[in-house]
Amino acid sequence: MVLPGDGIGPEVCSQALKLLPVIGQKEKVEFILEEGLIGASAIDRTGNPLPDETLEKCKDSDAILLGAVGDPKYDMDPTAKVRPEQGLLKIRKSLGLFANIRPVKTFPVLDPISPLKDHLLKGVDFIVFRELTGGIYFGEKGRNEDGTRAWDHCNYSAGEIQRIARMAFKSAGQRRKKLTLVDKANVLETSRLWRETVQKMAPEYPEVNLDFMFVDNAAMQIILQPSFFDVVLTENMFGDIITDEASVITGSIGMLPSASVGEGTSLFEPIHGSAPQIAGKNIANPFATILSLAMMMDHFGLGGSAESIRTTITRALESGMVTGDIEKKNPKCTSEVGDWVRDQMKGL
Repeated sequence: MVLPGDGIGPEVCSQALKLLPVIGQKEKVEFILEEGLIGASAIDRTGNPLPDETLEKCKDSDAILLGAVGDPKYDMDPTAKVRPEQGLLKIRKSLGLFANIRPVKTFPVLDPISPLKDHLLKGVDFIVFRELTGGIYFGEKGRNEDGTRAWDHCNYSAGEIQRIARMAFKSAGQRRKKLTLVDKANVLETSRLWRETVQKMAPEYPEVNLDFMFVDNAAMQIILQPSFFDVVLTENMFGDIITDEASVITGSIGMLPSASVGEGTSLFEPIHGSAPQIAGKNIANPFATILSLAMMMDHFGLGGSAESIRTTITRALESGMVTGDIEKKNPKCTSEVGDWVRDQMKGL
């Protein structure tokens, strides 16, 4: 299922989709694509940020590739009752996508455009497991009668914490054996539940070294020593913030993919937004979407094709086959980059 969404979403999705015929031929598989509406484009056409037809098609799919969601006409109107982002929250909840997985890895060729100094970028390779369907984003919200007071409740159960913690422990066991729980247990009761629950689970994974970090300190350490982290586990809002912070380490937000997994169909998307200011100009960086496709291939058990995609992206960076966010002097357009990656994939 393909959900191009808003802004640059359709442009970057179309570049990733160019690879499917190549992968299909190499792996002897067939990809059957359907397209649906989500976000502002769905509101404009149906009045609903996630139409029932789209949701049903998603439920029947093996995986979903999502472009981006968002439109400034809704961002600038705090009174809007229907918003593009409601489509994202609904699809996550409806599909049980409780775990958002975001790898953060630097590319040496991009070190000069990272806001961090070179010596801080060596060995940066960590994964954030963000809980995606609980917490303050899904808690009870409201205002008093005259609109002068508002509230957003944050709720978590031990079961919600356990299911994503298991995934994070397992991932850490397959990597550098280090798991960091990011919370605010010195202030928040929900964070204390997170810490207690994860501590109780730790003996089941004796090979994993578990440590804890308050979110404000974690935000600093991601900048001061990003190579410290291996696997990071955190709740919804904290994860939303620190993963966007971590995304700039690579030098471009257009480089980071993500996967949202859970009870059924999994969803794969770049972490960047809809970037309406550059939509339709054929200048958006498609690498994060293409790397999201690589995560999808891993999900399908097509690890060879996933690795070929990552190898090709590295070659593109080294060859200067990049968009203007990475190379301002001689940038390539979005479609040109997509064509190059497809053609290189044919030779692998």
